Amino acid sequence: MRLLTNKLMLCVLCAGVFCGLSAHAQGPHFNTKGNILIADQFNNRVIEVDPDNNNVVWQFGTGSSTPGPGTIVGTNDAQRVGPFTLMAGTGVPPGGEPSCPNGCQDNRVILVDPGGNIVWQYGQTGVPGSGFNQLNTPVQNTWLPNAHVLITDQLNERVIEVTLDHKIVWQYGTTGTSGCGANQLNNPNSAELLANGHILIADESNNRVIEVTRQQQIVWSYGSCTGTQLSGAAFASRLPNGNTLITDSNNNRILEVTSAGNVVFEYDTTTQPGSCNSSTCPLPTRAVRLKNGNTLISNQFDMQVIEIDPNKNIVFSQGQIGVSGSGFDQLNAPYDAKVIGDYTGLTPPFCGENCQH
Repeated sequence: MRLLTNKLMLCVLCAGVFCGLSAHAQGPHFNTKGNILIADQFNNRVIEVDPDNNNVVWQFGTGSSTPGPGTIVGTNDAQRVGPFTLMAGTGVPPGGEPSCPNGCQDNRVILVDPGGNIVWQYGQTGVPGSGFNQLNTPVQNTWLPNAHVLITDQLNERVIEVTLDHKIVWQYGTTGTSGCGANQLNNPNSAELLANGHILIADESNNRVIEVTRQQQIVWSYGSCTGTQLSGAAFASRLPNGNTLITDSNNNRILEVTSAGNVVFEYDTTTQPGSCNSSTCPLPTRAVRLKNGNTLISNQFDMQVIEIDPNKNIVFSQGQIGVSGSGFDQLNAPYDAKVIGDYTGLTPPFCGENCQH
């Protein structure tokens, strides 16, 4: 594996330098603003799609359920950082997909170049753990402007900030202990850095979204461990207007709530004909607000990524509703989608936007 030093990584990613490689190494449409990056979970791949024709213009992962230098298993999250792609190899639970009847491990967060070479990795390939440079079911990763990586380490019940030399410099959640008490999480599913330096966490099985300080204090929350406002908080991001966009997965809906907790926007993801196919409903896992006011949604078990306008009309879709596959315009349980060069769930988008080519 070709590893990059901290100094070189900062140069490459935040100064727009690309190590002498062409940003179009994978073709003229690679890393084009407006393309959509999708973590196609059960197809064990990350793809970049041209929304004008639904063509895949870049891919990492062969579909293999064995993690390795060119493969990723059960990817739940992907983010374009300049010409590189940061992605979470979550793994697949037992029964999740046919090639993994007993489950398949990955347990890595990796950064790959356009040619599909891993240039940085946190976690041991296929090995779960909580020790040095170990993860257990990482479900989400966020590149930070200081060149650290924020990782939601789900089954270790923690969110950690790690340096490029694999040191943990901040943590929320008690490693290996689920709960709703002080400094505890229960199956966390995402974490985003806010402009004020706080961390916004979707605490999935505690059915809440919390904003925590660097001193592990909760300063804002929506939902609760014993309440019914949310069920399976899968993702949350803070919008420029101060509201919070929440993916309320088990309730099959997207919510926008004010700081006072008032719902100002709601979208039911089951409204399409064919949704809840064979009694399996979408279970949306990601929703991000775009600069044009539209919302991009990963409808996991509808096998689709959709974009809706403020009037809730679908203006783009990738994947055939209720049909899993890996062919043209097909997905298999897409978990995450972001538009390259647009708002990606970070607050603000930091280097993710500024580094686009």
